[in-house]
Amino acid sequence: MTSYVHDFPFDPAYGHTLDELMAVPAPPAPDDFADFWRARYDAARKVATDPEIGPLEEERDGVRIHGVTYTSVGGVRLGGWLALPVEPEPVRHGFVIGHGYGGRAEPGPDVPLPLPRSAAILPCVRGMGSRGLVAGIPDVSAQHVLHGIESRDTYVIGDCVADLWCAASALAELVPELAGAGRLGLLGESFGGGLGALALPWDDRFGAAQLTVPTFGNHPLRLTLPCAGSGESVRGYHREHPEVVEVLRYFDAATAAGLVEQPTLVAAALFDPSVPPPGQFAVHNAPAGERDLLVLPAGHFTYDGLEQEVAGLVAARRGFFGKWMA
Repeated sequence: MTSYVHDFPFDPAYGHTLDELMAVPAPPAPDDFADFWRARYDAARKVATDPEIGPLEEERDGVRIHGVTYTSVGGVRLGGWLALPVEPEPVRHGFVIGHGYGGRAEPGPDVPLPLPRSAAILPCVRGMGSRGLVAGIPDVSAQHVLHGIESRDTYVIGDCVADLWCAASALAELVPELAGAGRLGLLGESFGGGLGALALPWDDRFGAAQLTVPTFGNHPLRLTLPCAGSGESVRGYHREHPEVVEVLRYFDAATAAGLVEQPTLVAAALFDPSVPPPGQFAVHNAPAGERDLLVLPAGHFTYDGLEQEVAGLVAARRGFFGKWMA
């Protein structure tokens, strides 16, 4: 394992070897875990998303990129970007692409898309990003991750998962060729990876997924691990409110991943100061369906060779979705 020079007051590798990371389990699910999430999914599918496409903002990498808005649960109107193929030919693939806990101000490196003849929606979930701002929801990750955490019914993470489901509905309405089971791929990195794991088990519109350095994996373990990311806010809250563990059980990405049957590519890092690697690997170790693993030297960290690793991740993504969604 590569050793990196850093000034964090903790070890971002957390003393784990790859073999040890491959053995990190998922916590057991609450008895009503599936009922809780299926009810939330059913509610999200009933939302009239009323998507609206904005003017053309950019054209690159074989797609035209427009602004887009849509309605999610609770009547919240959210924005993001819609990527449509330049060539006037039938769309074969669709992608819902989540973002990290920094939000997104533009489509950025999520375009080009993994496959040709594809369309994608890149939403800003509630409270995050330039087009996801919602009154009353903090837009800073350390505060956002605590919003409504007192109850499983009010925790913002549940509504953020629903924002992805509603984004999928909006995409299928705008591109009717993408309606139906297995027509969509889901991509999520960090925050978006954790949301993706929570979203996947209940939604058969997704045929395959990639989760990169996913957060929210194995909360009981995460609560023992210092970090520089949003998990540190949750750790601080837990010290004052230990009862929050009962809420977090319903929002554990590794627990949810144990119910994921879609083929899933997990890119997990050996060294990560923001999202502890044991939690990332817990997400990989859990899925019931086909799964691929791409081991990254580091996540949320700049190091020599990062550009090559990003290129490798892009190639792995292309090959993975080419296999499962061709």
